Amino acid sequence: MALLQQKLLASLLVIFGISAAVSAGNGHDAAPNVTRLTDLFGHLTFNHGFTEFFGGSNIQPINNGSYANLILNKSSGSGLVSQSKYYYGFFSAAIKLPSGYTSGVVVAFYMSNADLFPHNHDEIDIELLGHEKRKDWVLQTNMYGNGSVSTGREEKFRLWFDPTEQYHHYSFIWNRHHIVFLVDNIPVREILYNDAISSVYPSKPMSVYATIWDGSEWATHGGKYPVDYKYAPFVASFGEMEMDGCTFDPKKKGVSCSKGSVSSRDPVDGEEFAKLSEQQRMGMEWARKKLMFYSYCKDSSRFKVLPPECKAK
Repeated sequence: MALLQQKLLASLLVIFGISAAVSAGNGHDAAPNVTRLTDLFGHLTFNHGFTEFFGGSNIQPINNGSYANLILNKSSGSGLVSQSKYYYGFFSAAIKLPSGYTSGVVVAFYMSNADLFPHNHDEIDIELLGHEKRKDWVLQTNMYGNGSVSTGREEKFRLWFDPTEQYHHYSFIWNRHHIVFLVDNIPVREILYNDAISSVYPSKPMSVYATIWDGSEWATHGGKYPVDYKYAPFVASFGEMEMDGCTFDPKKKGVSCSKGSVSSRDPVDGEEFAKLSEQQRMGMEWARKKLMFYSYCKDSSRFKVLPPECKAK
């Protein structure tokens, strides 16, 4: 009878898009099933899509440039920057994080235009923050627009898997409708474009960056645990890079939006990228309920008056 009940429960969970298994490692219910947006676009090699940002010999291309190891050691971190600048689109990287003691280490996949607009730059951040012994990596998402760096819009999440064992996808959608952060294709955060957020919404072309660096001053418990280089080198491996959207030509100061992607999907104006599906929304509700442990919109000790978009929710 108990076995029959288990099978019935499993069937019901599948109907609602949720696996009956429990994920190993972190004790969370298994992640919901959602549309795999990362399957819709082709992968760029590092040789053709990126150039060195910093770090020199700490950047090691592997598998003919389809993957790259980025290294942090006592001499330097390392990073890559996209050859193109983008104005809206879908951006994704498969990342395998360093294992062991990684306090103070920051692995980041993000967009920025600080090189073009140093005083009013835009930024969309996925930052993975290292941990002291026996603690998990933390996912931090953030956004700046028009130089609004004085107001951090951070949200922090635990992960439902061990990010050091294999590659996992970290992605975001950025268009005129919303910004969506995704982990293994599950939305974890959505920033809707509306009047409350419009003045600080990223609105200028940006480059894509992949980096590893020393964030000792703030990354782990506000700087309590700095990088300990006796555990170096710290190696983050990036691959399956996807960058699909409108590109910006700085010389012509023009934007080109090609619809010639592998799947002919349009991450800028396509219907499935303009609004979350019900399945995706359920996945996001699961992630935020189970895994989010900090949101700036709930930090009344930090903000005497909450940013206007918090009240608009």
